[in-house]
Amino acid sequence: ISWHWIFFINVPVGVATAVLALRLLDKDKGIGFGQGADVLGAILITSSLMLGVYTIVKPAAELGWGAGQTLGLGAATLGLLVAFVVREATARNPLVPLRIFRSRNVTGANIIQSLTVAGMFGMFFLGVLYLQRVLGYDALETGLAFLPTTVVIGTLSVRYSERLIMRFGARRTLLPGLVLIAAGLALFARVPVNGDYVTDVLPSTLLLGTGVGASFPALMTLAMSGATQSDAGLASGLVNTTVQVGAAVGLAVLATLSATRSGTLIENGQPTVAALTGGYQLAFLIGAVLVVVAIAIAVTVLEPERGEEMQAEAEPADCEAA
Repeated sequence: ISWHWIFFINVPVGVATAVLALRLLDKDKGIGFGQGADVLGAILITSSLMLGVYTIVKPAAELGWGAGQTLGLGAATLGLLVAFVVREATARNPLVPLRIFRSRNVTGANIIQSLTVAGMFGMFFLGVLYLQRVLGYDALETGLAFLPTTVVIGTLSVRYSERLIMRFGARRTLLPGLVLIAAGLALFARVPVNGDYVTDVLPSTLLLGTGVGASFPALMTLAMSGATQSDAGLASGLVNTTVQVGAAVGLAVLATLSATRSGTLIENGQPTVAALTGGYQLAFLIGAVLVVVAIAIAVTVLEPERGEEMQAEAEPADCEAA
């Protein structure tokens, strides 16, 4: 048994999900493939994302961000992305109809989610490396170290997130959650070489768990609130796609910047452990900045839901009556 077996865990979960979906979900009729499938669009967007990630982790990491190969592949990535947008605007049956982005909540929620996931996934991946390569944790200890995050997320998602959204609205629930995530990442950016779990790691995991448990259900609510009934499946798929894209691109960028920073510190005579810590700290700090940008987008782009607007209008009236 090796670490490769962790991927087997998804197989029985996927099978069970498929069986339950067939039994419990109502059957509906989609448009099918009668009008053709957007194969070209799928090839363009997949190629763009794969080439972009490769550009970040290979030539950018080895040759530098300003190297000719890095810039050339980066330009090719953008070219494929532009070609995908043009294709979606002209295709008879597009993979992602661009009309979905007319909703500020759909567009804003997906951008916020991609930025937040980018910062978080980098933290989880590089946080594992910090615990193992700097603090000397083994695999089991590392897993247990992040267990509080999972417990808090699960508890909030199952019991309290829905109540918070119903009481305060998705937008008002989202903002404090994002603030907690940013605070957790910023706090993790100060981890020292000789860090202690209780004082240096646990507070960040609790902040992140609380923030994710509150903000992600609210993000899903906002992303779906701006979609019509016919576009509900598209909006749901788009949310899941932005999670994967944000995670892949964010992790590639943060890991590359962290490795570059650590390499520079080692060249300057820093001990390996201190150099690794310096690289991880930079990545955690950039992750926090990404979430701060997400907060700014949430404040300026997202529109209050209908129920939230009615509640805001009712509050002054209640105060006057009192």
